[in-house]
Amino acid sequence: MKSSDAPTMKDVAREAGVSLGTVSKVINDIPVGEQYRRRVDAAIKKLGYQVNNYARGLKTNKTYCVALVMPSLHHPFFAVLVNELSKCLMEEGYRSLLMITSYDSQVEEKCFLLARQNKIDGIIALTYSPDLEVDESISVVTIDRHLSNHPCVSSDNYHGGELAAEKLIALGCKKLLFLQIGNVIVGEAEKRGPGFENACHRNGMTCHSIVLTDDETEAPFYQFLEEHIHNGKLDFDGIFCNSDGLGVRVCEFLRERNVRIPEDVQLIGYDGIVDYATGRYSCSTIVQPIAEMAQAAVHLLLHQQGDLMPRNISLAVHFAPGGTTRE
Repeated sequence: MKSSDAPTMKDVAREAGVSLGTVSKVINDIPVGEQYRRRVDAAIKKLGYQVNNYARGLKTNKTYCVALVMPSLHHPFFAVLVNELSKCLMEEGYRSLLMITSYDSQVEEKCFLLARQNKIDGIIALTYSPDLEVDESISVVTIDRHLSNHPCVSSDNYHGGELAAEKLIALGCKKLLFLQIGNVIVGEAEKRGPGFENACHRNGMTCHSIVLTDDETEAPFYQFLEEHIHNGKLDFDGIFCNSDGLGVRVCEFLRERNVRIPEDVQLIGYDGIVDYATGRYSCSTIVQPIAEMAQAAVHLLLHQQGDLMPRNISLAVHFAPGGTTRE
C-alpha cells in the first residue's frame, strides 16, 4: 500500500490475517468470534481505516443518519440534549441532522416530511404538535411528549415534583407556592405540578398553584407575588418553579423588592441548568439526567424494535443545591 493511498478493507484483512468477509462482518456489526473482532479492530486502528458510510449504506439500505427535531436551541436544556444525542449517535457510527421548528406545528410537519424524503434511519424529536402525522415506516423516539404509539423518554417528572416539596418542607418551609408555565399539550413535564401538590398534601401542607401556558406572559406570576409582599416579606416561604429559567426570573423579581433569598424565601427550579460562565447551577434545582436520557433515546431508536420497545422510559432525578435554598 502506498503511503499516499487510503487503506482499504483488503488492507485491513491482510493486516489482521483474516478474510475480507470477516472484516465486513465486524464493520457491519455482524457477530464474529471475539478473537477475530479484536484483530480487525486493531488493524483498523493501526492503518487508520475509515468506513465509507455511503458505500456501506448502499449495501445495508441505511443512511446512518438520524434527524433531531427540536423546538429551539435557545433553551439550555434543548442545547445540552442535542449535544448529548449527537455524541451518542456518533459513538454508534451515525450522523445527526438537526432541524429546528421554533415551536411551530407546521414546521414540525415539514421537518418530518423532509426527514422521510432524505431516507434517514430514524427521528428523535421533542414536538409541540398533538396532531403530527408520522410515517409508520420511520422509527421515532420522542422526548417528554407522547406521539401516537412511539416510545417516549423523560425524567421522572412526578417524583421530581415530590422531591421539590419534600426538600422545601425538610428545610422548614410552611407556606408553599408552585409556579408553572408550559405548553397546552399534556406531556411528561406536566406531571411536576401534581407530584409537588400531592407531596404537600401528604405532609399536611397547603399549596397554592398558578399555571400558565406558553402563549401567555408571566405577568400574572409577578402580579400575584407583588400582591403578597408586605413590609418586605412574601406570604410564602417556599417556591417551586417548573423550570430553572422561571426560577431565576422569580428570584430576580423578589430580590428587586428586597425579599431575601434564601433567608426569607427558598426556591427550587427544575432542569439542572448549569451557568456557562461559572459552571454552577443557576438555582437550587431538580436535575434531569440529560446524558442518560439521550443514551436511552438512541438505544431505543437503533437497537429495539416492535413489541420490544417500551412506550415510556422515566429516568431518576435528584436535587442539587444552587444558592436559593438553605442547606
